[in-house]
Amino acid sequence: MKFHKDMLLLYAVTDRKWTGRQTLYEQIEEALKGGATMIQLREKDLPESRLVAEAEKIKELCHSYHVPLIINDNVKAALLSGADGVHVGKEDMAVSDIRKIVPEDFIIGATAKTTEQAKKAEQGGADYLGVGAVFPSPTKQNAIRITRDQLKEICSAVSVPAVAIGGITRQNIEELAGGKMAGAAVVSGIFSAQDIQKETALLKKKIQEVLNL
Repeated sequence: MKFHKDMLLLYAVTDRKWTGRQTLYEQIEEALKGGATMIQLREKDLPESRLVAEAEKIKELCHSYHVPLIINDNVKAALLSGADGVHVGKEDMAVSDIRKIVPEDFIIGATAKTTEQAKKAEQGGADYLGVGAVFPSPTKQNAIRITRDQLKEICSAVSVPAVAIGGITRQNIEELAGGKMAGAAVVSGIFSAQDIQKETALLKKKIQEVLNL
């Protein structure tokens, strides 16, 4: 699936901790029904074979909504499952090395907390950046915080689009207005909701307002 920056508008990142009443698959479908524009499957503790099997099913679901599936960290699992791309942090495989071994239209996202990291990722062939944490995040308690001004500086330093991430909810997204991001990556603000479809739709509308779309 060919990447374009509109895919970053509402980037839903999974977290299995809120499953129970619904399966992760069902939660993802609710997010897609609500208008999520990209899905990242983040499963740090699953064995690779199980991750690949799960990603294959979720990829088919995402594609039925014309939405790409990104795998967190694991390039091999992304390739084996036929996912649309991978998102890597600074401790993972270098973007430039990934670009050498993946298909031309394979989407690569990279975390950037500084302008230097952003420029390096862009030069390596990243399609987009994830910048954060912009707010305290329940999924990454010790994450380094990025201010709105730092977000704006990083987004302005590169030509590839960037998505803000970290503790973003419908209630605080307005604080990022003017940050020059292309969208927001959201975990608990979507998947902890009682009504995921409704909350996703409301959040998407709020992000569009903040970005003046």
